[in-house]
Amino acid sequence: MTSPTLYLWFPGNASEVLDFYQSVFGGEVTKHTYAEFGRADGPADAIAHGSLDGPVTLFATDASGDEDAVDIRGVAIALLGTADAATLTRWFDLLADGGTVIDPLDATTWGSHDGQVRDRWGVRWLIGYEDQEPAVTP
Repeated sequence: MTSPTLYLWFPGNASEVLDFYQSVFGGEVTKHTYAEFGRADGPADAIAHGSLDGPVTLFATDASGDEDAVDIRGVAIALLGTADAATLTRWFDLLADGGTVIDPLDATTWGSHDGQVRDRWGVRWLIGYEDQEPAVTP
């Protein structure tokens, strides 16, 4: 890894979550079960390690035993300028489906666009982009 990567623990639905994030961001999903890893601390079909590798990269697992599952407070995953405006707008709308729009993706007073959404899994995303500079004609 060359940069920090988000790793999320889910309460038994990591497979579904990874598939959802793939439907939003694209990319390739890889999933390995507890059985594949020889783990006996949860259901054999639980996800021991899963990943989404694409424009947005993240890891996910099913929490075992008394491990905490995702409960994000006071933190947002920032996708600021990580794609073109149309793509970021589409991602925002897809993440909002079944989730909660905290702050609509809209123009700001400082000349960009941003918004925040908490997806159906409880993960908060900050999405935004800079306005395009107007073309200068000589």
